[in-house]
Amino acid sequence: MPKAKYVLALDQGTTGTHVSILDSKLQVVGRSYKEFTQHFPKPSWVEHDLDEIWATSEWCIARALKDAGLNGRDISAVGITNQRETTGLWMRGTGKPLAKAIVWQDRRTSEMCRRLKEQGVEPRVREVTGLVVDPYFSGTKLTWFFEHLKGARARAEKGDVCFGTIDTWLVYKLTGGSAHVTDVSNASRTLLMDLTTLQWSDDMRSLLNVPAGCLPQIRGSAEVYGTTRGMRSLPDGVPVAGMAGDQQAALFGQACFEPGESKCTYGTGAFLLMNTGSTPVRSNAGLLTTVAWRLGGTGTTTYALEGSSFIAGAAVQWMRDGLKVIKKAPDIEALAASVMDSGDVVFVPALAGMGAPHWRPEARGLFAGMDRSTTVAHLARAVLEGIALQIHDLADAMRRDSGRDIPVFKADGGAAANNLLMQYQADILGVPVVRPRNLETTSLGAAFLGGLGAGVWDSTDAIRRAWKADKTFKPKMKADARERHLAKWKRAVERA
Repeated sequence: MPKAKYVLALDQGTTGTHVSILDSKLQVVGRSYKEFTQHFPKPSWVEHDLDEIWATSEWCIARALKDAGLNGRDISAVGITNQRETTGLWMRGTGKPLAKAIVWQDRRTSEMCRRLKEQGVEPRVREVTGLVVDPYFSGTKLTWFFEHLKGARARAEKGDVCFGTIDTWLVYKLTGGSAHVTDVSNASRTLLMDLTTLQWSDDMRSLLNVPAGCLPQIRGSAEVYGTTRGMRSLPDGVPVAGMAGDQQAALFGQACFEPGESKCTYGTGAFLLMNTGSTPVRSNAGLLTTVAWRLGGTGTTTYALEGSSFIAGAAVQWMRDGLKVIKKAPDIEALAASVMDSGDVVFVPALAGMGAPHWRPEARGLFAGMDRSTTVAHLARAVLEGIALQIHDLADAMRRDSGRDIPVFKADGGAAANNLLMQYQADILGVPVVRPRNLETTSLGAAFLGGLGAGVWDSTDAIRRAWKADKTFKPKMKADARERHLAKWKRAVERA
């Protein structure tokens, strides 16, 4: 009888690490989760400790194996998905980080981005990378490191320093320092990769003054990058065979394999992606053109249009940790449902600036429309509505850019469990919102990419069979009411 095959998905998010173990039928047999420390050294600065991320990852791998009743020898492949754009530097030989990683939410390079825009470089940046000049992306964070870490540039020019987003860091650690790689989906978020050639751009390196010697090799999203070495819970020799940025992995995990198929992930931020096929679609509405995945080292590349709202679930965390009006994040649904509506309160979730289609890094969070009758329940409902209203703006821009309607809207991520949020999202979009049974589609995508890369599966048919809907939220709001909500939202955004 052949030995059962299991794939381990390492999902390293912004606030914590998930590990899931899936069998060959894509059923989750073990899982674990652990949060790690968020560092806020200055206003608008956000940092993570790379060593803590790795320690958390090792802990979660061991715990997930225990939960599944398996040991490391049962794992056939490892797939990785990660918070994108978060930027780290470490010594190539020792793996010692040079500093804490700069998180994608961090806005310290806003002034640098403003100067670059004044130089008139943004059209060229968009042409080469599909991105806009914004602190969100890795490139200016990397420039900041080289301008502020003494000796870092000289060591990088000698090839002694590794730059990486979190996927690169995890592969480096999983393989005992033998692999310094990234995949096309993560590389496409750095401001440094040419969207057409899928190689590092000399123009962009020159613009941002980045030494070539620190850059990882760009690989496909489902191939063997190396094998595990020197780990506590996994034996040497397990293939690390798949990786994609979290949003691309979720698009894959939602089985959005055909052009036009779309999903939105409600995590720390909210991210709407549409599969645009083998040709990149350039945006006229402030969206990003990005790589979705490339299967195998030389396979066909799939592109996507993306709109990002920097703050989604993070707004609920802020209500919990900052304002302390709820004890647990899920409590916001009952609090918000205790009132019939938001009482004309509008919340703009610009706690880390505004992403697409507005791209206003200077914007700040705003409650508008409060009066003496406003309660914390109205604020809670307005926070959930503000998350959905951001997504409306993204979906509207995506329709214009792609020339396609979005007939069905697939939703995933932790906040997609919130029924009130999902119903309001359907109402404000005017289209059905479908929630899958497995909300952890990011991990599902990572596992499937890893299994494809290691030969556990030989096609995408298995993931189509595994995807099943949990609930469909049909729009109930009348058109005139929808327009009133959108008009209030537009006025609030202008003031943020």
